Amino acid sequence: MAGEGTHMFRDTKAFSGFAVDDIEKAKQFYGETLGLDVSEEHGLLHLRIAGGTSVLAYPKPNHVPASFTILNFPVDDIDKAVAELAQRGVRFERYPGMDIDENGVFRGGGPYIAWFTDPAGNILSVLQER
Repeated sequence: MAGEGTHMFRDTKAFSGFAVDDIEKAKQFYGETLGLDVSEEHGLLHLRIAGGTSVLAYPKPNHVPASFTILNFPVDDIDKAVAELAQRGVRFERYPGMDIDENGVFRGGGPYIAWFTDPAGNILSVLQER
């Protein structure tokens, strides 16, 4: 019995969630702009991402976006991903003091990364391992 509780969550299918201010706008953005498999149930959005993971987006009055990246999308070719997203109307963020190229990609010491926001102002990224 000792230590039985230490593995209590090891096999649960945990999922993450974040708030948005408008479920319909979020559904359109995640489903159409980003092309994710999105379903709406009881006013909540379920974003199904590769690997069978689900992320929950829920409405929150007076939503204030987080000041950090809530969702990262690994890609094989960041320049291609950024160009495709830009064609779909996505605008990439530029942060002061960061050397971000003309397409919105930061090529610092780690993975190449480009940040953008959803309609609720939540920060997302596409990133490419080098």
